[in-house]
Amino acid sequence: MFDISNLILWVPGLLLALTVHEYSHGRVAYALGDPTPKRAGRLTLNPISHLDVMGTIAIFLFHIGWAKPVPINPYFFKNPRRDIILVSIAGPAANFFAALASGIILKILTMLGQYHSYLWLMFLYTMDINVILMVFNLIPIPPLDGSKVLFNLANMRESTIFTMERIGPPILFAVIFLGALSGFNILWIIIYPAVMAFHLFFA
Repeated sequence: MFDISNLILWVPGLLLALTVHEYSHGRVAYALGDPTPKRAGRLTLNPISHLDVMGTIAIFLFHIGWAKPVPINPYFFKNPRRDIILVSIAGPAANFFAALASGIILKILTMLGQYHSYLWLMFLYTMDINVILMVFNLIPIPPLDGSKVLFNLANMRESTIFTMERIGPPILFAVIFLGALSGFNILWIIIYPAVMAFHLFFA
């Protein structure tokens, strides 16, 4: 996967996926009254503003990674529980639509006789990366977006949230790291069906 030709083809999709994900978090938070993302310079589609060094390295090593989280301040929200959920799902939703758009372009390229061309492969990788990032972030383990949705939908006690936020990241990292070492990543059991569903429809 990491020969230079493949690298050139999937890097654009990676940058797009990470950028639209974090930008959407910030844009929705700002629309709901929180100026924090704008003050932090995160209401931009410039990928450099959103890249996280460790998250980017993790992508190369483990094929799963993350961008720099967009800072938000729930105290600016009129309905904090609802608005945190909306902000949290904005990122995965952006990845869904990016994957959908990439899939439609794949179909068009196939109809034009460009199946398996470099351009076709670039959009295939873009679709796959967006699906992977979408599903990965919906897993309800802190600090992923799915955990914030779960906490607020279930109206969990602050003590429970604090405990889960403390133990969640080490557990998540251990799962990713051990999966990379063993060649079997349990997270892929969750992610793979969504990737294959998009392949079935578009590739």
